[in-house]
Amino acid sequence: MMDYTNDRHKSDNIKFSYHREKCFYKIVKRSFDFVASLLGLILLLPLFLIVAIAIKLEDSAGAVFYSQTRIGKNKKPFKMYKFRSMTVDADERLKELLDKNEIEGAMFKMKEDPRVTKVGAFIRKYSIDELPQLFNVLRGNMSLVGPRPPLPYEVEKYTDHDLLRLIVKPGCTGLWQISGRNAVGFHEMVEMDLQYIAKCGFLFDIYVLFKTVAVFIHPNAAY
Repeated sequence: MMDYTNDRHKSDNIKFSYHREKCFYKIVKRSFDFVASLLGLILLLPLFLIVAIAIKLEDSAGAVFYSQTRIGKNKKPFKMYKFRSMTVDADERLKELLDKNEIEGAMFKMKEDPRVTKVGAFIRKYSIDELPQLFNVLRGNMSLVGPRPPLPYEVEKYTDHDLLRLIVKPGCTGLWQISGRNAVGFHEMVEMDLQYIAKCGFLFDIYVLFKTVAVFIHPNAAY
């Protein structure tokens, strides 16, 4: 029997080598990311204030923003920012919930996660909790469009094939987010990320961004 896995890896490597040669695209992408994230932060300031007040009204002791170490391009760690949507002891309680993971692979998702606050459930449904990642885009840790940035413990479980998704900057949105999100399994998410990397281009990024706006208006399976 032929080993199609090795053939697939060879094919992926060729595509990724081609991607690394897209110098003009990467310059345009970074310029667009910087301008768009800066404008987005300015325009969304009123919404940021409303969400901050709502979070504080529900839990005055907790912080408005939540930072978490994620793994970026070439396995470089960085601090990713979000609106806090969970209780302040969420990270400590994770160990108690790992056996209730509802998604296959190196990622944790639980639909009825007891750590999520009431405000958190709402901002998660409409992906509002993700908006502070515009700060990461502005700083250059992330891009507007790209693979979901994984947690360190997730990357420890990655196969060599899974690690290929880390050759580009992670994104605020991507094919996973516009294609069912939590209804999509880990392995499917990896293949979507590799598909994006293989065919990425400015017009494709614009397409993903427009689809992301549609998800804001008509939420998918986010939780």
